[in-house]
Amino acid sequence: MNLLSDMLTTLMGTGRDLLPIIILIFVFQVLILRKRIANLPQVVFGFVLVLLGLTLFLTGLEKALFPIGRLMARQLTDLNFVNPTGEIFHWSQYSWVFVFAFAIGATTTIAEPSLIAVAIKAHEVSGGSIHVWGLRIAVALGVAIGISLGSWRIVTGYPIYRFIIVGYIIVVIQTAFAPKAIIPLAYDSGGVTTSTVTVPLVTALGLGLAETIPGRNPLIDGFGLIAFASLLPIMSVMGYAQLAHWRIQRQMAQRAKTDHNLSTQTAESSNTQKRETS
Repeated sequence: MNLLSDMLTTLMGTGRDLLPIIILIFVFQVLILRKRIANLPQVVFGFVLVLLGLTLFLTGLEKALFPIGRLMARQLTDLNFVNPTGEIFHWSQYSWVFVFAFAIGATTTIAEPSLIAVAIKAHEVSGGSIHVWGLRIAVALGVAIGISLGSWRIVTGYPIYRFIIVGYIIVVIQTAFAPKAIIPLAYDSGGVTTSTVTVPLVTALGLGLAETIPGRNPLIDGFGLIAFASLLPIMSVMGYAQLAHWRIQRQMAQRAKTDHNLSTQTAESSNTQKRETS
């Protein structure tokens, strides 16, 4: 009964949030563009599916993903688990937290629908030069490292602004040297990671860590993992592009050297044949 009541409340809230979007689309279509909406029944049915889907998704977050994320953080930071011998506190005692953060960042990003869509479009537009799995793995690696670094920040208590400032300085430097065609995609890759699958688990992990580690404030220390999850993929994608660009240039240089050697050998053999003939 409580589940049905929660779902009904979520349904009403989701409908209230979607209403301005629906009104805006219809106003522009009817009053400004002055055109009828094609396949109106299909569009209405699609909005109903969106409403139901968001309701089920948000209910699932509240009933499953958020609780399990906090539960994992609470178990991984339990003093009997991280410090059974009662030694002096050190951040290395939370090594399993960092491993879990890395794994959850990589797996949720690989499964992120928005990243899959962007990777497929990038592959199509680039004519196949940008590989779907290459981009997905590069972004996933960036998110995994970012969430691990953010978890380490929560454990140690360092202020977040230091990491963000240094991170964007590195991004600016990379932007100056990265292939120009990949830079917009790299910046967009930082945004597609903060979507439906990644954000709930990462947020739950951050809040769970801040709630269970002594001396941490959930409001100050619990948030910020998403910033790391958005920043590090920009670096990893540009690094992936720079590495791929370097490999292509190296292969082209080797091919040119091979062609030059072949042409030199051909010319020498031709000259030798001419001398023998004469």
